[in-house]
Amino acid sequence: MSFRTHLESVVNQVDGALACSVMGFDGIAVDTHQNEEALELELNGAWIEYANLLGQLRQAAEALKTGEVQEVSINSERVLTLMRLVSPEYFLVLALRADGNYGKGRYVLRLTAPKIRAEL
Repeated sequence: MSFRTHLESVVNQVDGALACSVMGFDGIAVDTHQNEEALELELNGAWIEYANLLGQLRQAAEALKTGEVQEVSINSERVLTLMRLVSPEYFLVLALRADGNYGKGRYVLRLTAPKIRAEL
């Protein structure tokens, strides 16, 4: 199965999902699937900034000896962003409308992360 198939499945399974991507911590997307509603938002730019933030959170967790960061969410007025680590170099990011199904998004990312890891 390709990355795109997994990403499309995530977007289709979660109510309010706009886009899903596999990204590296360098901010470069490996692959992305987005619906038409996502086209009016600048998600890629936000995700590049969030990749940097996620890297900083990982370093802080390591310094504080709290264990590895597994998941981070950022809630803004229009978009809810979920990020789930896939490997030390990559993570999944899912954008939802603010009224999207947050719980289902977390669940689907948790199930999809091992599938993406197997494809890397």
